[in-house]
Amino acid sequence: MPWLSIRRRLLFNMYQRTLRSSSLCFIILCLTIIIVILLSNRLSNVHQECSIGLEQVRQQQRISLNTSSEQPIIFIGGMPRSGTTLMRAILDSHPLVRCGEETRVIPRMLSMRAAWKKSSIEWNRLMAGGISETMIDSAVRAFIYEILVEHGKHADVLCDKDPFVLKYASYISSLFSRAKFLLLVRDARAVVHSVMTRKVTITGFSLSDYRQNLKLWNKGIETMITQCSEVGKDKCFMVYYEQLVLQPKKTIEAILKFLNIPWTDNVLHHEELVGKKISLSKTEHSSDQVIKPINLEALTKWVGHMPADVKHELDTLAPMLKKLGYDTQSDVPNYGVADQLVLDNMNALKENAAFWNEKAKMYARQLPNNTNLSQNHSSTRLIR
Repeated sequence: MPWLSIRRRLLFNMYQRTLRSSSLCFIILCLTIIIVILLSNRLSNVHQECSIGLEQVRQQQRISLNTSSEQPIIFIGGMPRSGTTLMRAILDSHPLVRCGEETRVIPRMLSMRAAWKKSSIEWNRLMAGGISETMIDSAVRAFIYEILVEHGKHADVLCDKDPFVLKYASYISSLFSRAKFLLLVRDARAVVHSVMTRKVTITGFSLSDYRQNLKLWNKGIETMITQCSEVGKDKCFMVYYEQLVLQPKKTIEAILKFLNIPWTDNVLHHEELVGKKISLSKTEHSSDQVIKPINLEALTKWVGHMPADVKHELDTLAPMLKKLGYDTQSDVPNYGVADQLVLDNMNALKENAAFWNEKAKMYARQLPNNTNLSQNHSSTRLIR
């Protein structure tokens, strides 16, 4: 019958469509499986590539840290008002060296690490939190190195001048194997007089009490000399300010020899590079002094200003003064004889006094906006 024929045809067509649909689904399923497998392999490769990439980054970071630990770095320190700024300006005049202004943050970082180490409670908390000593030291090393590298233009030898950095010479030496230290030493009477007359704010120091200041000078310089001794003579060199300004050529020759840096006459005329290679900060107390050629203007300014009763107690208040070879009995110590270069500089300063006075005004200390001396009390901290 016709309707049976039509029914068979319809059923046959439905079967064919179902078969085609099943085939299509099967093909889609197969393609999906293939795509999943391919994506899985690709993701695995990407993961491996990322892992390799991360490992390469970590390896590069480790290489960078190892490189920083072997970088020759000079650290200049000493009690404030001891000639550290002059010393760094002299080294800054050398084409191979770059020091720059005080970083201020490096001694603070070192102080923070020292405070953690000193407090057993805090140190144990760090260790319990998974912060190991190795991690801390690596972070401190990276911090110091980054500050020094980014502080100025590239130089073969980096240099940091932060007076109190010498309190941590032994620790710094463990971070930077090729670090060398210059410890500036100056007559305590001159240091204290300069602090008081130029109103240098240092934690613990007074602008009126000689005794208190001499005691703090003694404690500070004793700590630095101890640190200098711990790292050894091949890494730490004591520079007497008086000899630096009286006999600059002889003294600087010895310094450069210690640092393994070749001689250049530039170091005898740093003032010619101020504002060029040498940058000075107007927030530092010595900038208006080091713009001048090496001279003797500040050598004996303290003479005649120390109270008589303090003079009699000098060996008790500051015993390190005598140990360092200073004459504590004479009212006018004989520091030595000035060489001809310095005498010529003194004559030139006298003949061109107006010029140098105007230039000094350009670099006179200026406090940041909305800052007064009392607010700036922590600018140079004596960290005990």
